Amino acid sequence: MENLSLALEERTIRKVKYRVLPLVFAIYLVAFLDRANVAYAKLTMSADLGFSEKVYGFGAGLFFIGYLVLEVPGALIVQRWGARRWISRILASWGVCTAIVGLIHSANQFLAARFLLGLAEAGLVPGVLVYLNAWFPVQHRARALTRFFIASPVALMIGGPIAGVILRLNWGGIAGWRWVFILEGVPALILAIVCLTAMSDRPQDASWLEADERDWLVNALETERRQETVVRHLSVWQVLRRREVLLLSAITFLVNIGIAGFFLWLPSNVRSHSGLSPSVAAALSGIPYAVTVAIELALSYSSDRTGERRLHSAVPLLLAAVVFPVTTLGGLNLASFVFWLCLSAAAIYGYTPAYWTLPSLTLKDTAGAAAYGFLNLFGAMGSFIGPSVVGTMLTRGIPFSRAVLFLSACFLIGGICALRIQVPAPSG
Repeated sequence: MENLSLALEERTIRKVKYRVLPLVFAIYLVAFLDRANVAYAKLTMSADLGFSEKVYGFGAGLFFIGYLVLEVPGALIVQRWGARRWISRILASWGVCTAIVGLIHSANQFLAARFLLGLAEAGLVPGVLVYLNAWFPVQHRARALTRFFIASPVALMIGGPIAGVILRLNWGGIAGWRWVFILEGVPALILAIVCLTAMSDRPQDASWLEADERDWLVNALETERRQETVVRHLSVWQVLRRREVLLLSAITFLVNIGIAGFFLWLPSNVRSHSGLSPSVAAALSGIPYAVTVAIELALSYSSDRTGERRLHSAVPLLLAAVVFPVTTLGGLNLASFVFWLCLSAAAIYGYTPAYWTLPSLTLKDTAGAAAYGFLNLFGAMGSFIGPSVVGTMLTRGIPFSRAVLFLSACFLIGGICALRIQVPAPSG
């Protein structure tokens, strides 16, 4: 009987993985391409439009202010009414807004366009987190979440080479950096249609599962929810004041300061260090993220195999705080520079698989959905502050090495906070 049950579980999870994960991966891949393409466009856009580092940093970060508006409501909408229509709406609106960024001619237009893009994409990440928690039992969740979040380094890995090709375009007398935004807005519009027709909101709605598979999955998820009896009786506001939620919010805030400062200046950093052309520097900046993909997959497997989450979240952040400053040391040749960038990227993003399982270990239902939005709200605040501070520092003549120390301090404090999280023992 036990063997039959295990076979049913494996068969069900395999089907869910093949049906659910490729679509959410594609959605986040396109989302991160469209939020990060400004880093590659900057290689020629800033010179064309006369933007200072401060204008670029503020505009790049302003995306996340728009993102703040619908973080908590977006998660609650998915929890209550499902993901299909909500995520399709997000895809369609941000596809249009991405193309609009390619039409700007002034700093004010740049700021407005980035804000609208963030507003259009708001609610995506917490909505997908709630969606994945509704499909994957906890023992399978880290690897499922990794298949979603790994889209960000994959997007940055392929985004550089793609942007490098597009930057060379001059169709109709329109600069290549404009085509980066215009062309990369199209996939989101296509995915909006795919999502509307192919996504199932909940396991109960999955006609592609056999009856026994559907029953097993629904029962497994419901059993987990019943085990969290204490949390289920807490209000949303009580959950948001819990010690662990506050710690998780601090980590999300601090780490996103560092991540935004890292990826939004990486192509410019590569170009200034190497002296390469914008298109080649954009392509070269994808290498660190290729390493990141392999590390995230390995860490997600390790975290799920051992069931350990806290150290898998904290250690990469602590390592990032040590490794990232090495990239600014003088005398590094190009190969050494890229090597340390690869280690930095792997450490910076390596916390992700285990970290995003931590809220779901204790937070369920509406309160848990609100907490996901709350965490991402703090993440958006950090992602605004990071590029704004770095851009201001560079405009004032402060060297990039000082900015890296600021970003690394955020990783260090975030890692210390992760060590203080109390992960409950598994229920018997």
